[in-house]
Amino acid sequence: QVQLVESGGGLVQEGGSLRLSCTASGRIFRINTMNWYRQAPGKQRELVAGITRDGSINYADSVKDRFTISRDNAKNTMYLQMNSLKFEDTGVYYCNVDGSRSSGSRFDSWGQGTQVTVSS
Repeated sequence: QVQLVESGGGLVQEGGSLRLSCTASGRIFRINTMNWYRQAPGKQRELVAGITRDGSINYADSVKDRFTISRDNAKNTMYLQMNSLKFEDTGVYYCNVDGSRSSGSRFDSWGQGTQVTVSS
């Protein structure tokens, strides 16, 4: 089983910054794509940013030039640096990781979510 633990959420004023982390543990052989999703109250979960193992990155248009995704493959950890936060960035942020286990089977796991609240 693969576990994901997120941290770094909290309450911040508009214009402020937060840094989220997501660490994967368990019988992991290889991690492929790591993604951050978010879900605002009353809205569907949406992709915020994703990064492949070789470093290819994509962002939602709403966060481009404000958020930066990165990963440390040696630590099985992904980060999301969020700057110039806006009220509409408020939501629960989820980590999503896919890869393969030591047994050879594939996995696609989700974290428990971390709350980000931006006050206007």
